Amino acid sequence: MTAKIIGLTEWFGTAPGRYLLDWEQTQFDQAAVDLFGFNALQLGLPELETLRSNRMPHRWLAAPELPLAPESEPAPSPRAALVTDAAALPFPAASLDLVVLPHTLELSADPHQVLREVERVLVPEGRVVVSGFNPASLWGFRQARGRLCAQLGITALGASSLYLPEAGEFIGPWRLRDWLRLLSFEVEADRFGCYRPAVRSEKWLQRYAWLDRAGARSWPIFGAVYFMVAVKRVRGMRLLGPAWKPRRAGAAAPVQVANRR
Repeated sequence: MTAKIIGLTEWFGTAPGRYLLDWEQTQFDQAAVDLFGFNALQLGLPELETLRSNRMPHRWLAAPELPLAPESEPAPSPRAALVTDAAALPFPAASLDLVVLPHTLELSADPHQVLREVERVLVPEGRVVVSGFNPASLWGFRQARGRLCAQLGITALGASSLYLPEAGEFIGPWRLRDWLRLLSFEVEADRFGCYRPAVRSEKWLQRYAWLDRAGARSWPIFGAVYFMVAVKRVRGMRLLGPAWKPRRAGAAAPVQVANRR
């Protein structure tokens, strides 16, 4: 059996990792293209270009450490890179219109603090987009079985090998909804994807491609990964329109027509 996969970056180089990246890239492209404002931030996971379809003038990529790209390869999108901690963002309060968290919460030592920082830097009606692994899925069950067997010392038939990255604590979508609700976020949209079983080879993943359509139709909440969009609501705040009012056009004065008779 394949050895344990330690980091998320190494796992994305495998066949299931590329399969998941393709699905998530499509979701981020569709969600970010219609979100408007001035400032957007991707927090973590440089392997994904979550803001490439977004049209905000200022876009940042922040991570604890960033890989160095070859000088011969131009940057694929106009985003500035920052090295920072997700739990202490170098942005003033209410300064960002969009924050994207691709697997950031489950890889953080303090996901609650990360969400509090996101709530602090977002403007009222700003949006946060989150993706994460779903524990209630075939992939989540395979991961839980591997961890349990490793704790019990069971190594027969490679039962203790983990399918997903070892680092991080996966957060279920319903648990995340509760966290967002406590911070006055309102979930606008959510969806699940990647319904193929926990196999490692590209050949078998392609053979089970039909499960993506069947799973989305028959058991939608059991996808291996979830995608969620939430908006920051501020109580007691009311968005006002323009201060001026359009003038109503007055009725035209009647015109007298001369008549010889």
